[in-house]
Amino acid sequence: MDAIVVSRLTKRYSATLAVNDISFTVRAGMTLGLLGGNGAGKTTTIAMLLGLLIPSSGSIRILGHDMARDRFAALARMNFSSPYIALPSRLSVVENLRVYAHLYDVPRMEHRIRELADELDLHALLDRPAGELSAGQKTRVALAKSLINRPDVLLLDEPTASLDPDTGDMVRGWLERYRAATGCTFLLASHNMAEVERMCSNVLMLKSGVIVDRGTPAELLDRYQRDGLEEVFLDIARGRQAEPVS
Repeated sequence: MDAIVVSRLTKRYSATLAVNDISFTVRAGMTLGLLGGNGAGKTTTIAMLLGLLIPSSGSIRILGHDMARDRFAALARMNFSSPYIALPSRLSVVENLRVYAHLYDVPRMEHRIRELADELDLHALLDRPAGELSAGQKTRVALAKSLINRPDVLLLDEPTASLDPDTGDMVRGWLERYRAATGCTFLLASHNMAEVERMCSNVLMLKSGVIVDRGTPAELLDRYQRDGLEEVFLDIARGRQAEPVS
């Protein structure tokens, strides 16, 4: 089945089109990369998928639920990770995780928190206030928060930002194993092109709120005759595009 179905999605702010008539689907268990420079519309698209912004037009269905009419049924089976959204700074890491576990009505809450602490090496951080963590530590805690309810759809905004190469590789490997074991569907927004090539089965290229190209990483590399997605990204950002996508 298609876990995410987006049809003619548009978000307008006065005279500005932040997202302009985009459509895409994500098959269950797959990882879709959402790429584009600053202002391309990635964050706005994710916010609409989460129900935080109301589209100006178009529709979104996630896990079979129309997000305009029945979004809470879908949201219970979704989650979101971004290192750029701060958790309450005075609460400890474990207190923050308990809050989200209660919100999602997670069974065996303490056991689930211990599992995530084991997987993401958080035990030394659990009693520390969230506001005192380094950027890399906050990234790992944000990921733990996003997995607390064992989501079926996970939206990832720069999931390995600020992590050193070894920890970033560990997190990517853990995400891939989680997806393989659970069938979770990922939507990944990232500026790390090696991460996108490794994790994504398909990629959307956004520019000025419009999908300007799409395909598997291999298809995009072949179309642009490039050795890596970073070069493809630069071609698109600088207006050197292949033939328009249908």
